[in-house]
Amino acid sequence: MKASSWFSKMIGTSLTLDSLENVLVLQLRDLYSAEEQLIEALPKMAEAASSPKLKRALLDHLEETRRQKQRLDSAFAMLGKEVESETCEAMEGLIAEGDEVAALDGDPDAKDAALIAAAQRVEHYEIAGYGCARTFARQLGFDDVAALLQETLDEEANADDTLTGVAETFINLQAARK
Repeated sequence: MKASSWFSKMIGTSLTLDSLENVLVLQLRDLYSAEEQLIEALPKMAEAASSPKLKRALLDHLEETRRQKQRLDSAFAMLGKEVESETCEAMEGLIAEGDEVAALDGDPDAKDAALIAAAQRVEHYEIAGYGCARTFARQLGFDDVAALLQETLDEEANADDTLTGVAETFINLQAARK
């Protein structure tokens, strides 16, 4: 069975690609699903991590993710739209990869390095999604929505930087020594 994209999920909905606003709403629905999935996945990734620094980074991002979901609630309200979620199959796939890593046995430092790689793929997906949505909101003159999305985009970039820092200053060094 072929996976569907967030664009193809419009079939059977009231939204079409006849306006950039509809594209923005579809993107927000996809991001909402992504955040819901991450709220479930991040505690599992943190539990699988050996490094206290990595555990802390993942749990700190869990709290941010909860706030990001609340910002999406606000963005929908600002647009006068009902909060809806379209299953983000891309995030499902990224989380499945993280679950596979978490289930593997092996050297704790190598496993932590693999967990970071999985978490960074998630962050990069979110950065792309939030960046597009923010740009659409700006173009449409929804400056308040764009500001909310920019706040989340900044947090996602910081989370990615934090993961890079943990990897490059500690975990990858430890894993490379074995």
